[in-house]
Amino acid sequence: MSGLIRAILFDAGSVLFGMGDLSIRQRLAERIGVPLARIDDLVFGSPSAQQATVGELTVDQHWQQVMAALGLPLEMLPDFMAQFWSADVLNIQLADLIRSLRGRYKIGLLSNAWSNMRQVLDERFHVADLFDELIISAEVGLAKPDPRIYRLAVQRLDVQPSETVFIDDVLKNVEAARLEGLHAIQYLDFEQMLAELNPLLEMP
Repeated sequence: MSGLIRAILFDAGSVLFGMGDLSIRQRLAERIGVPLARIDDLVFGSPSAQQATVGELTVDQHWQQVMAALGLPLEMLPDFMAQFWSADVLNIQLADLIRSLRGRYKIGLLSNAWSNMRQVLDERFHVADLFDELIISAEVGLAKPDPRIYRLAVQRLDVQPSETVFIDDVLKNVEAARLEGLHAIQYLDFEQMLAELNPLLEMP
């Protein structure tokens, strides 16, 4: 097994893109009279969110359950989603870094995400072409920190775990990757991540 890094895997949410202006979602919560924490829990932490993450529900079915739990009519869903997601912005620094790394390394996305992630990457953020492989939990029926999804990712990239760096904001996902033999970095901010990534890329 080579010690040289040949591939880099990036998480999506809170790494490649994430919350820009919290006030946008706060105004949405105030408009419908529900605490923002309740909305966030329904969108990201509810049973239907977990089912959508492993492909057991479509993203539309999940959002229907969110609206039902909030007591809102489905007619409000397009406007609700538009305002909710408008808070998210692309991490321009990271996208530029990935562009600079392409060609020298295989680049993958490894994301716990719903069935519309490819569409989000392509149509909203216009970054789908940055990646050689997209490993999306809803498509493969596995979610981090399940060790099988890391094995699948390195298999898709045709590299060894020891030749791979994985970058994620969630510590348990990072620790699980390390147990599978990947180099792994917890993403706290761009400068910290880059400071930990560069020595790995310079390894003999």
